[in-house]
Amino acid sequence: MKKNYLLALLSAFLLWLAWPPIPFTAPLLWIALVPLLWAMEAVMRGPYNKKGLKITLLGGFTGLLWNTASIYWVFNALNAAMPVYAAALVSLIPFALAAVLMALAFRLYYQLRKHHGIGLSMAGLVSFWITYEYLHQTWDLAFPWMNLGNGFASSHPLVQWYEYTGVYGGTLWIWLANILLFMGILSVKDKFGPIHRYKWFVGFLLLVTLPSGWSLYRYATYEEHINPADIVVVQPNIDPYGKYSFLSPESQLDQLIRLADSVAQPNTEFFIWPETAIASPRGYNEDEFRENPAFLRLQDFLSNYKNGNVLSGIESYRVYHQPETPTARKFEGAELYYDAFNAAVLVENSARLQFYHKSKLVAGVEQLPFGSALAFMTPLFQAFGGTTGGYGSQEAPSVFYSQSGIGAAPVICYESIWGSYVAEYVEQGAQFIAVITNDGWWGNTAGKDQHLAYAKLRAIETRRWVARSANTGISAFINQRGDVVQQTGWWTADALKQDINLNEAITFYVRAGDYLAYAGCAGSLIFGTVLLVTFGRRSRYRKQAQS
Repeated sequence: MKKNYLLALLSAFLLWLAWPPIPFTAPLLWIALVPLLWAMEAVMRGPYNKKGLKITLLGGFTGLLWNTASIYWVFNALNAAMPVYAAALVSLIPFALAAVLMALAFRLYYQLRKHHGIGLSMAGLVSFWITYEYLHQTWDLAFPWMNLGNGFASSHPLVQWYEYTGVYGGTLWIWLANILLFMGILSVKDKFGPIHRYKWFVGFLLLVTLPSGWSLYRYATYEEHINPADIVVVQPNIDPYGKYSFLSPESQLDQLIRLADSVAQPNTEFFIWPETAIASPRGYNEDEFRENPAFLRLQDFLSNYKNGNVLSGIESYRVYHQPETPTARKFEGAELYYDAFNAAVLVENSARLQFYHKSKLVAGVEQLPFGSALAFMTPLFQAFGGTTGGYGSQEAPSVFYSQSGIGAAPVICYESIWGSYVAEYVEQGAQFIAVITNDGWWGNTAGKDQHLAYAKLRAIETRRWVARSANTGISAFINQRGDVVQQTGWWTADALKQDINLNEAITFYVRAGDYLAYAGCAGSLIFGTVLLVTFGRRSRYRKQAQS
């Protein structure tokens, strides 16, 4: 088994090497899974006991190493606010949980191979894998950061066709390429005839080159419809671990305004400020914000910009007379309830306010997954974010509209990983995407670079500009082809101005959503039924033989 684990280690290494932010290595994803498939084939053909367990362990081993090497920064972020033992425990959610789901997909593949041909079993493996990815973006422990299709974020000219498929098209592409190459190598080992062997290698080359060639052509010839709007993004560079220790909320607001003023023009339409940029230790009551000095300061700032709007992150809350939501909490000593929000607000040259409440909350930091079942873990999370399990949210995205009619998608931090969720904004009328985030939690690690790279995929899927404002991360402008046109440095206070092109056209992916994921789930149901039927027949035969 040692050789098989070395092959699994090789797959984990290739997957890590291909992963963002390492540049120019994404094509390794076309071959990265072949060593693992070869190791599993060796187990299935070898004189081993408990083959199913060995297959499961090989898959889990590969997934654990790949995930941990690629998202090690999760531990960095947690360890800055928690004891080492607590950070290590919570880190197991993103490190190990996906690996367990990957291992389950390979175990089901093995069960198919025991009774059915390799072609049907490989189709089942792809379906099971896509189902794992879809599950891992929809349940309470959602963390779709490591979906295979995200791997091409650093080589976005090769996947311009994501405007039709989204990242699940990339997952399918990677798996099909690896399977075709593996089948070619296997046919050589099994000494099949030349025609049988060559068809797999020719299929692999065609599968790799045709989509890549079309994508490069699309990338080279894509032209944006000219519909300019002047946008400013601000990076205030305020240490998130000492947000109220170093600067008062008033001083933070002054810094944001000073940076915005330094690059703005009279025709600037939007000023994009980062996640929780407008903040106070207690947050802001949304119903009373118009009377708050912060709102009056913003109105004074915008008086210099006729069409100006501030789209900013804000820590806010709403007050209820009854517990109107599952996350509502009671005020101490009063018959009132409230929800706290990680929110976005649009302030304009009028009394109108628009709020959006972050929907995709970070498990463990912004919400306690599975409610009361994991309530015992609450003390571990309280140091990181302060309102674990208590953030309110809204069910669906909502677009901010300026007085001039421009639609902006307020995407808060972690939400930018969900292609289908961002697509909902565009379907509602968003003409550009505003990502507001605070990547400073992770330090100067690969996390901030991966988060920026994934935003390029959202630009391609929707053919929308992305204006990205990060507090202490990397702020940037990304065009409709996924190119980073401008970006700030790390850990610097800065502001960028860019004329972007608004877009109203709707891509196929925006209309269809994650249809490939739905197809994968349907495939899993079919192959799962095949397994159940096979198991039922074998049980009947066993009973008949015993009788």
